[in-house]
Amino acid sequence: MKKLAPIFISCLVILPQLSNGQLINLNGRWKFALGDQQSWSLKEFDDSDWETIRVPSPWENQGFHGYDGFAWYRTTFNGSNLPTNSNLFLNMGYVDDADEVYLNGQLIGFSGSMPPNYQSAYNTERKYIIPQNLINFKGENTIAVRVFDATLGGGIMDGRIGIYRVSSGSPMLLDLRGIWEFSISIKGGKPVEESEWDKINVPGFWEKEGYRRYDGYAWYRKNFDFTADMEGEQLLLVLGKIDDFDEVYVNGKFIGRTRDNRHFPHSKSYSEYRIYYLPSTILKKNGPNLIEVQVEDIGIDGGIYEGPIGITTKDRLYQLINK
Repeated sequence: MKKLAPIFISCLVILPQLSNGQLINLNGRWKFALGDQQSWSLKEFDDSDWETIRVPSPWENQGFHGYDGFAWYRTTFNGSNLPTNSNLFLNMGYVDDADEVYLNGQLIGFSGSMPPNYQSAYNTERKYIIPQNLINFKGENTIAVRVFDATLGGGIMDGRIGIYRVSSGSPMLLDLRGIWEFSISIKGGKPVEESEWDKINVPGFWEKEGYRRYDGYAWYRKNFDFTADMEGEQLLLVLGKIDDFDEVYVNGKFIGRTRDNRHFPHSKSYSEYRIYYLPSTILKKNGPNLIEVQVEDIGIDGGIYEGPIGITTKDRLYQLINK
């Protein structure tokens, strides 16, 4: 399976990741409240008595001068205005300092980290892939944003807030960037208890997600649904670059590994793109399919750290190479 990777490397390196074509403009008035309650993420929560605030703009400029701490934003959009056959992402611009973003009650992305392990990400533009199965394409959808500000300006500060189409140059049938489940594993074994799993952004080094100075084994997992455009295709699972070694399973079946068996710092496995055949015979057409990736980091940074990440076909990748 590793023999495929060099064929596609030149294509994958130059792929445009996200487009500039905005489908829904979300700049404007949002509902806003100081404080922190997890129920505020839910679609059915009644925010009719909340104040309104302009997005993007620091909340200090809108009557909340000197406030540092937690606050929430909420807004809605009409899903019937979105294409059903495209990968989409939400651009939340720049948020000071840390944020979590929910669509219809489900976490789709976060940057920085909240107390007690606070870490700012004020200078990072937020671009979060929107899972297709979370969108109500027939009506109203709710976006809720949890923000923590430690000092100075706070809130959704700047940017072209909105929903965008992933570039048509992307070869992915299904874009799998975004929130995955994650667990470190001291001996390499798969975690047994659900409480052992955390959330992590993919792609990205796990050191930037709160697992500093950790070298060793960890597991990633994510569910996906079989879609009509996968029918009859020779599918590939693309996992970008992983530092350092990996073993990949789909619905419990082993589909590939990358390991050059060299020690740190001589191993070059971290620089290889992971592209594995995804046999259609192991996929469930009705119900979720589970990807599990065991990663071993042998030094410095670790994890699924660079995209693209997703499911595509052999023909789509070859078409890009031959353009």
